Amino acid sequence: MKRLPALAAWTTLTALAASALAPASPLAAQDFAITNATVATGDGSAPAENATVIVRGGQIVAAGANVAVPGDVRVLDGSGTWVTPGIFSAVTTLGLWDVGAVSQSNDQAAGDAPFSAALDVATALNPASQHVAVSRAGGVTRASIFSRPASSIFGGQGAVVDLGADPNMVMRPRAFQMIALGEYGARLAGGSRTASHTLLRNSLNEARDFGGETGIDGRGGPSRRGAERTVSDDLGPDNRLQPNRTERGADALLTRFDAAALVPVVRGEQPLYIVVERASDIRQALALTREFPALDLVLVGASEGWLVADEIAAAGVPVIADPLDDLPSSFEQLAATQSNVGRMAAAGVKVAIGGLTNGIEQPRNSTQYAGNLVALTRVPGASGLSWGQAFATISSVPAEIAGFGGRLGVLAPGAAGDVVIWDGDPLELSSAPIRVFIDGVEQPLVNHQTRLRERYRDLDESDLPKAYDW
Repeated sequence: MKRLPALAAWTTLTALAASALAPASPLAAQDFAITNATVATGDGSAPAENATVIVRGGQIVAAGANVAVPGDVRVLDGSGTWVTPGIFSAVTTLGLWDVGAVSQSNDQAAGDAPFSAALDVATALNPASQHVAVSRAGGVTRASIFSRPASSIFGGQGAVVDLGADPNMVMRPRAFQMIALGEYGARLAGGSRTASHTLLRNSLNEARDFGGETGIDGRGGPSRRGAERTVSDDLGPDNRLQPNRTERGADALLTRFDAAALVPVVRGEQPLYIVVERASDIRQALALTREFPALDLVLVGASEGWLVADEIAAAGVPVIADPLDDLPSSFEQLAATQSNVGRMAAAGVKVAIGGLTNGIEQPRNSTQYAGNLVALTRVPGASGLSWGQAFATISSVPAEIAGFGGRLGVLAPGAAGDVVIWDGDPLELSSAPIRVFIDGVEQPLVNHQTRLRERYRDLDESDLPKAYDW
């Protein structure tokens, strides 16, 4: 039986593993079992001690106590460690930027674009981004990527990705549409909430009419039931795209591409993520389903969600709540409280942790935010979550919201072999991953941060880069 080496030793081994992962050919999934560990399955249940996780063919075979280990798999003794599913970051901009202040490396928003809803983040993702590598080393294995609304209330079509060390990170392109309402959406639409709601309803109506008349499939081309018109019909003599609003009426506000991108939204085939904070704005968002019954809504932010938690639960709409909204930072967040998540969960709302603040740009911090929710259970008058519930907000619940319930974010038979081995309780700040597997393939944990740490661990001046020679 092979025991897990100490964290320092594994840091060295993972550095060597990075070079092994450099070739373009993908590595095969490994068959292995981890025994004698504290195992959290991610489904909301409490962690189990002296438990076992078995991975075969890139999938979870079994997880829990009293699990028999097959004789033909490699066995790792996980004594003293915790084993969990990989973290699923509910909404983030990973892979869309390198240096936020350098516009050439920042694809998080397209404020000057002639398009809005048609924007597709999958075309701009960079799997070699160091933010991806840093998050992977923090135990994040999957994520929903969005672009920020900038030229309109519509941010465009997000994607679900994996953070494996290979060039193919997109699992599901055009996975959801992101829009902003509330104060931010009002500014983008013309200075008032009336403008943002009018723009939204008009856009959804245009998309509904457009999809019904042309049979567009949502990607700019005709569907099986649709017309014979193609994207090439919108190209001018110089072979450049013409917005072509006029054929749908002089009052059409959307380009043909934007209208096509919203067709799956009005049909309920693509979730609509709505950034909204104030209780009254949440009610208005929920009311959209009276006009457009097929809408598949997800609320993002929802600082005042606890005030309307019963209504959100009754509507069956999930929430991706910002865990850092604990004080009023704007007029639409006057009722913000750190008990927001706990109160909504107690009312029956499906809640994941995520949001648009700077903290969520580092998804590895989500374990800290989940730990805060556990700590709230010990604060008189506050509402928090149990350990199992808190970990589910960063694993199984965001996976369910993204449409991967039972397949990601859990250690359950048939789920993807996304496994993280931690040197302690993952919701404690002092703990860190020592091994990360995605689809049963072990991942490198090295990145710019770890390499700088190793270079400057001592004061040996020979470690300085050549630029420092005088």
